[in-house]
Amino acid sequence: MMEERIYTIPLRDVINKSVRNKRAPRAIKKIKQFLKRHMKAEIVKIDNELNEKIWERCIEKPPARVRVKAVKEGNVVIATLAE
Repeated sequence: MMEERIYTIPLRDVINKSVRNKRAPRAIKKIKQFLKRHMKAEIVKIDNELNEKIWERCIEKPPARVRVKAVKEGNVVIATLAE
């Protein structure tokens, strides 16, 4: 059974509370943590487009929020950029 949801994940707390050189990696961790909690999954995989969206303005300036389409198959969630 496949389950599909669209989430808007806020990343502003990561931006405000992190050192400038660790913001993008912490944003990726926050996305994975958010999807594990909300989709009740063990494994979260991030699509290349979503990864590039987080990193497009360098390590210091990830976006404040991002819309993600999450597809769950079994125990694995695949996160892609929602359009």
